[in-house]
Amino acid sequence: MEKFIEIVELVNGKLNAFAWGPIMLALLIGTGVYLTIRTRCIQVTKFGYIMKNTIGSLFTKKDEKTGKNLTAFQAVSTAMAGTVGTGNIAGVTGAIFVGGPGAVFWMWVSAFFGMCTKYAEITLSMKYREKVDGVYKGGPMYAIEKGLGKNWKWLAVIFAILGGLTSFGIGNIAQSSEIAGAINSLSGGTISLLTAGIILAVVVAIVVLGGVKRVGQVTSYLVPFMSIFYVLAGIAVVALKITEVPAAFATIFKSAFSFEAVGGGVFGYAIMLAMRQGFARGVFSNEAGMGSAPIAHAASETEEPAEQAMWGVFEVFFDTIVICSITALTVVLSGMELSKDALAGFASKGAAAAAAFNSILPGTIGGTIIQISLIFFALSTILSWSYYGERCWGYLTHDNKVFDLCYKIIFVLMCIVGSIGAGDLMWDIADTLNGLMALPNLVSLLLLSGVVTKITKDYFFSDKIKK
Repeated sequence: MEKFIEIVELVNGKLNAFAWGPIMLALLIGTGVYLTIRTRCIQVTKFGYIMKNTIGSLFTKKDEKTGKNLTAFQAVSTAMAGTVGTGNIAGVTGAIFVGGPGAVFWMWVSAFFGMCTKYAEITLSMKYREKVDGVYKGGPMYAIEKGLGKNWKWLAVIFAILGGLTSFGIGNIAQSSEIAGAINSLSGGTISLLTAGIILAVVVAIVVLGGVKRVGQVTSYLVPFMSIFYVLAGIAVVALKITEVPAAFATIFKSAFSFEAVGGGVFGYAIMLAMRQGFARGVFSNEAGMGSAPIAHAASETEEPAEQAMWGVFEVFFDTIVICSITALTVVLSGMELSKDALAGFASKGAAAAAAFNSILPGTIGGTIIQISLIFFALSTILSWSYYGERCWGYLTHDNKVFDLCYKIIFVLMCIVGSIGAGDLMWDIADTLNGLMALPNLVSLLLLSGVVTKITKDYFFSDKIKK
């Protein structure tokens, strides 16, 4: 058995090195650059219009209730629930400790191009979705099969398999572990990890068994609450350290272009390390190019692909430029030693983030904020990924109702497995699957970029429509 585990670890290590390595990260960023050029850089040229007609529209008009499908806001809330997760806190903190403050700058760069990547993948999922019994279903697997043709169905199947497996890993086990740990810590050990897992499983079951409508309804309340809660905490941190903020930004930019050797490494290793950490954690956080969020957006009642896809630009902007930056600034402003060795001194990356908040906010209130945020961020991720997994397995089984119920039961039980501890190997495998999901999605984005370009031109640059 030990030999088998060693083999699995070896194989997964090589796959993970590829999934989150230089080649894949270059492909992710490169795809974003290519799509940015083809869509005339809409994340800049149409930014005002996009913000006005996404988040701004919530204050000027009501999002009408629909029957079997999601409203535009419920769809984006479900997608945001999966996007805004533990990576915004733990992932960003780890990136800074390992790659230095400069990782933050490269995280921003990945977000800039990621805005267009997510816009494009949502556009395609909306374009090629299908409607069965009044219910919209879509995602990269549908876009690949219908957009590229039947000969490419094998690629759609690969994406669906990877997405279905990832829903159990990154989408559940990893998040359940964070929730159980946070509940155990907040209760002073009174609530055990197992008890926390059972409570979580019950909550998830109530929502998941209610179908996509209930997931959308719950996330439409959960996402705004948790986002505002964390943003307000971040504003408090910045306010208390307002005089040091300019220096913090200077440190981030200086570190991003530092050609110094690190830990005896070669000259210029620091900038390479910062770029890799920034790109990897940025993509991991906002999921641009992963192909997961478009699955939720495809369930929207919105008819126009580009109209719904604009929410993708907002998602990446809010996730990385706002929420991730709050975590990043707090860590940099904390004055803590930022190194891989220093990170090893904490029980987890989340604990390191809590220490950063505690160093600025009075008492232990910072740590409490982190624990509460981790619970909500992780819970929202679980709920959204339950739907992503449902759609991926549904695609593979042609929406077999028996299999669908079995999937939901297994998914709920995985909350308990994750809570009591699934081990580092399971987490590493889940991380690998999450990264590999991007490959078939990126292939479809590049091959169908002409479709995205046409839809974008017709919507934003038509002579009949002044945007």
